[in-house]
Amino acid sequence: MTRRFDSAELLDTIAVDHLDDGCVSVMDRWLPVAEWMEARLEAGFDATCKMNGSRIGPRIVGRDRGGRGISGINFAAQDYLNLASHPRILAAASAAGRRFGVHAAGTAVQMGLNPLTTALEDQLATFLRYEDATVFPSGWAAGYGAIRTLVREGDHVLIDTLAHDCLREGAAASGARVHRMPHLSLQAITSRLERLRDEDPQAGILVVTESLFATESDAPDLRALQALCKRHAATLLVDVSHDLGVLGETGRGVAEIQKMLGRIDVMVGSFSKVFAANGGFVASSHPAVKVALRLSCSTLGDSNAVSPVQAAIVLAALEIVASEDGRERRESLIANARHLRERLIKAGFELRGEPGPVVTVRLGPLSRARRLTAEVLANGALVNLSERIGANHATPGAAVWRLRVMAGHGPEEIDGFVDLLIECRKRLAEADEKAFSNRFVAA
Repeated sequence: MTRRFDSAELLDTIAVDHLDDGCVSVMDRWLPVAEWMEARLEAGFDATCKMNGSRIGPRIVGRDRGGRGISGINFAAQDYLNLASHPRILAAASAAGRRFGVHAAGTAVQMGLNPLTTALEDQLATFLRYEDATVFPSGWAAGYGAIRTLVREGDHVLIDTLAHDCLREGAAASGARVHRMPHLSLQAITSRLERLRDEDPQAGILVVTESLFATESDAPDLRALQALCKRHAATLLVDVSHDLGVLGETGRGVAEIQKMLGRIDVMVGSFSKVFAANGGFVASSHPAVKVALRLSCSTLGDSNAVSPVQAAIVLAALEIVASEDGRERRESLIANARHLRERLIKAGFELRGEPGPVVTVRLGPLSRARRLTAEVLANGALVNLSERIGANHATPGAAVWRLRVMAGHGPEEIDGFVDLLIECRKRLAEADEKAFSNRFVAA
């Protein structure tokens, strides 16, 4: 019999609260979590696993996890430059499918490469000003696999506490000693490197960060980090997933802005946010990095390579990013991000950092965040509620929206969205006030 949950359990608890750790079956221990998720869905408090039913754009229609229709202004999809349905992208995908089929049918280490994949690796290397680039089946696989391949037991990984899960999990799986560093603290990294080199002069050291942290919308000093790594015989790895294609004069990201193109030891990234395809990459000018990845990286050697269609899409997207069309889309994206941030701040929402493709809105307690998200989804806007904040761990009592801004959003979508948020927030406040008054009268 399915258990009933009260409102406090639906609004204030997280999945780990319901996991039956004492159950001997590794499957059955998740049954209470599944029941809790179904109860959340029925009550309208589950914003996960939404299905898109149309082309990605500023407005879309779809369904929630239970199959109920949802539609409205879209700040939930990551297609920053709106390339997913660009005519040149669609034409490239169609042509690649007709010529090569739609499946790589093998790993990159065996028979999964094709002329489009190798051309993509060459174009990426040129675009990023590196000697080599290696394409992966996903951005997650690239980040995880690069760290897992480069370091081993006895080495050290210094990683920003807000780094992507794939980077943190790759470091944890490597066998190296992992040092979680305070966010963007150059002083902390300097001190730790000096100490490690004194204590362990022969160990390998990898410093891991991102060029743009979506949650905080901030960036490290890449030049200072690279110089610091060189001084201590360490290697710098930077994830550029959130800024490549959307920031910088030519779309080459924070590395371009900071004049560090081609100067960072290892760069990893994803195609999914800007380049309209699955896949990711690792780029470096070191002559052995590609060899190491080809021979020793499980996420590359044991995963099917990107398809010819995906490779063709990213090649076409790279051309668009480098074109006048790409420049105009980047300008529209940043203008939209600025406008959205200004409206949200004026409305009293909590934001941090500088304008970028992701606008993180801090919502406070989980109960408030889940109720507000349900109101927004029910009244004409699509958002994703992230119940993971801080050091990338589920934190009871806090949640955020990570609003994905698009070049194609117009003032009517942005203003309409913020007006909707204000109205939903007002309705919740009135409902809370009424509930409080009723309790007071009853008492």
